[in-house]
Amino acid sequence: MTDLLTHRSWDSSLKQRLQTHLHQLARDRHPYLASAGHFFVQQYIRQQLAQWGTVEIFKFEFQQKCYQNLILNLPGQSSAAARAPILIGAHFDAVPGSPGADDNATGVAVLLELARSFAARPAPYSIRLVAFDLEEMGLIGSDRYAAYLRQQNQPLRLMLSLEMLGYCDRTPNSQRYPAGLERLYPNRGDFIGLIGNLKTIPDLIRLSRSIRQVGVPCEWLPAGNRGLIIPDTRSSDHAPFWDRGYRALMVTDTADLRNPHYHKESDRLETLDLNFLTGVCQGLDYGIRYL
Repeated sequence: MTDLLTHRSWDSSLKQRLQTHLHQLARDRHPYLASAGHFFVQQYIRQQLAQWGTVEIFKFEFQQKCYQNLILNLPGQSSAAARAPILIGAHFDAVPGSPGADDNATGVAVLLELARSFAARPAPYSIRLVAFDLEEMGLIGSDRYAAYLRQQNQPLRLMLSLEMLGYCDRTPNSQRYPAGLERLYPNRGDFIGLIGNLKTIPDLIRLSRSIRQVGVPCEWLPAGNRGLIIPDTRSSDHAPFWDRGYRALMVTDTADLRNPHYHKESDRLETLDLNFLTGVCQGLDYGIRYL
């Protein structure tokens, strides 16, 4: 309980830092059609992560051009040095013509704040933070990295994809679902969702409990058969890790099933709920420490 109260005590400063990140990240940043914005955001992420350690560059080619994922490894508590790391990822590219405030500046902002927190106070597991490129082009950056990890036989304790974390709508019937799920979950879009493969069910339970403890409603869904039964569950950077047998889950506000600004020019900062986003960040920080 002491840890939980400590987290609640710094939510105002966390909210301000998240807002500062969002002002830098939310801009046109398509890798082809807004390359200046894309480069600016990439460099901003690199500079922020570099405060906490050496930033590694994972280079990959796509359509005869070179792109980069940015990686920061943070050590865990000394007693857990030999454990496989927890990988936390968020994509930093956006679709053409959209500033991508929710998609996915919110995910990157939380990634940066988790880096700050785990650098200052190590988690039981080592933490690997990855900013993925080219998610909007077909999960390219995460697919290349997941393939590399599997080729190198590198284990992971868990992979979490931070995918749109800041849109909240508390009005009735604001939340939609793939067919068949509407009877099982709330009709208000005021919760954060966790979607994992079957291997992650214990993690889904523990993480959802932690997020609720900091005051954010949370729902979880186990997706069998690598999410192929419900394609919406495969819509972010966790899917390539599912495909290669890793334990992986997506943290999301459910994107276009709730947010009317999804992939539009109107996906702007003023549409976000910063209190909701701050609570999600607190819940993840708190919960990852107890996985």
